[in-house]
Amino acid sequence: MTRLHLFDLDGTLLHGTTAPVEISRQLGREAETVALDRAIAAGKIGPPEYATLVYDLWADLTEEHVSAAFEAAPWLARIREVWAEIRRSGEYCAVVSLSPSFFVERLLDWGAHAAFGSRFPAVPFTEPVDPAGVLSAAAKVTIADRLCEEFGVTRADCVAYGDSMSDKDLFAVVPVSVAVNADGHLAGLATHAYTGRDLWDAYELASEKP
Repeated sequence: MTRLHLFDLDGTLLHGTTAPVEISRQLGREAETVALDRAIAAGKIGPPEYATLVYDLWADLTEEHVSAAFEAAPWLARIREVWAEIRRSGEYCAVVSLSPSFFVERLLDWGAHAAFGSRFPAVPFTEPVDPAGVLSAAAKVTIADRLCEEFGVTRADCVAYGDSMSDKDLFAVVPVSVAVNADGHLAGLATHAYTGRDLWDAYELASEKP
């Protein structure tokens, strides 16, 4: 069986943080973005409003800021090794995240077959963010289905890795899911749960029977 491994980014591949927080840290706007993260997690705002508000915090954002944020971020260990093993096994791996595409797509260089994020304008910004391009929990399922078609697999061949309720829709439609450093709500929906800082250990759980 050829499998498609679908990875969330914020709180999953990144330990205890999100891409927007790491980007904002470079601009001295970390506290404001942490507050936005809490608001969206509590359901007080939705993804389009979040994207618009964080976009406003990034008026002075440059590619140098994004590169610095990416390089300094607290990534889980052995991400590239896991993706290399997935490729060696003839399987597929993709990242699907609500975070900005200009950050998420950098993971293609680490070995992901595909990487999808919310569509933001190119950095530095010269146009507003389009709310229609902002992803949601439901959009993760839509993208997963598109990737299944592209790679010649089905939902039954998918493994999902995530940490928050933005992953719940995807967890509900795949047979194997790994809650990575997740809150209790999502962990209860997963077939496996992992706590730690090494993606290889989470990946190995996905090969076990539920």
